[in-house]
Amino acid sequence: MIDKLEAIKKRFEEVSQLIVQPDAMADMGNYAKLNKEYSDLGKVVKKYDEYTLLVGNLKSAKEVLETEKDEEFREMAKMELDELAPKKEELEEELKMMLIPKDPNDSKNVILEIRAGTGGDEAAIFAGDLFKMYEQFAADQGWKFSVMSLTEGTAGGFKEIVTSVEGEDVYAKLKFESGAHRVQRVPQTESQGRVHTSAATVAVLPEAEEVDVELNMGDIRKDTFRASGAGGQHINKTESAVRLTHAPSGLVVECQDGRSQHANYDKALKVLRSRLYEIELKKHNDAISSQRKTMVGSGDRSDKIRTYNYPQGRVTDHRINHTVYNLPTIMSGEIGEFIEKLRIAENSELLKAEGQE
Repeated sequence: MIDKLEAIKKRFEEVSQLIVQPDAMADMGNYAKLNKEYSDLGKVVKKYDEYTLLVGNLKSAKEVLETEKDEEFREMAKMELDELAPKKEELEEELKMMLIPKDPNDSKNVILEIRAGTGGDEAAIFAGDLFKMYEQFAADQGWKFSVMSLTEGTAGGFKEIVTSVEGEDVYAKLKFESGAHRVQRVPQTESQGRVHTSAATVAVLPEAEEVDVELNMGDIRKDTFRASGAGGQHINKTESAVRLTHAPSGLVVECQDGRSQHANYDKALKVLRSRLYEIELKKHNDAISSQRKTMVGSGDRSDKIRTYNYPQGRVTDHRINHTVYNLPTIMSGEIGEFIEKLRIAENSELLKAEGQE
């Protein structure tokens, strides 16, 4: 562990020199990456410096006990040892966590897709409830949450809604939400008061940059059409909606939320790029999971991950067998507890895997 920390400290010093070079800002993309690396490494170095100081103090206290004859000095050294030893263990655990290889996508913005699954109108209504949950969570995080395209359900909610979420470490926090979400409740359309089970799927796609996915524009067919749904007279009278078809993969992306064809084209291209990136990312994750599969799961949208039981006010995450009985609070966007427990579970699995290698 110390060797890794020393290497990180050396790299931190290198980066700190690179970002103050006169020509550092000539390439703003590279400059932004260096600043991000400097910030990330700085957190580890600060903790490592704290650990180094503590280890030095422990060594001094032990030397006092071994060489000092004065009982008062010896007693002070014993007290210091008793105080510092537990802190050393805590810092070691923190540093181990910090050394776990980071998901390179964690700092990315995301494309969040919610689709109604089995359950007809009730599934669409539940998809709408999930949308509101994530919208509030994003607001609490200070993120920008923008609707890119939607298809409304006949009785409310959405058959499908695609949003862009931008902010700090968005993918790191939302990536655990990918999968099938199941709801158990009495539908608004049920006259007999029977509890039904419906589902909606959530896909969290790290927003792909041009360097992540190389698109051949010759493989993409662009079609325009009149937008439907809310948006006023302007949006319905012009062919501002855009449909992109990617021939090699068969993927089709539509966007009609923007007021101009150009805006919708840019948004649709962003979604298409992110979906293609997701396909490649899934291949990569499948290759890893053949060697090691974390309890958190693959992030595949078909995995059943959570159940929301309204009659009992219960929410259960099946990946970590964690249940809470505050469903209204969860649906109002307070999903941080689940996210933190899933993060801890994943880190524990990664630590075990590191130990096996």
